[in-house]
Amino acid sequence: MTTQIIETVVYDEQLTLTLVELSKACHVHAEWILELVDEGIIEPLKKDTIHYHFSSPCLKQALAVKHLQRDLGINLSGAALVLDLKKEIDKLQTQIQILNCEQNR
Repeated sequence: MTTQIIETVVYDEQLTLTLVELSKACHVHAEWILELVDEGIIEPLKKDTIHYHFSSPCLKQALAVKHLQRDLGINLSGAALVLDLKKEIDKLQTQIQILNCEQNR
């Protein structure tokens, strides 16, 4: 019998994370999170002289990038493109659903 470990992340839209908290939640070094910021993949809510604060959607984005890199070997620029395309697809699917609902009235 094999044991399978499943990791679950619960997102709280009101949650803010420091750089250290975000890096721990993603199981990565803080430098990797800063690379995501430099690449424009995530944006801190605020950055004072040495402290970064991130929203929970940044956690979701960072985990998505981590999985893209691990599973597909995509670099950060490629991951940013994939996430942008995914966002656009989601937006288009929402528009299609709205149009379908209006058509069925």
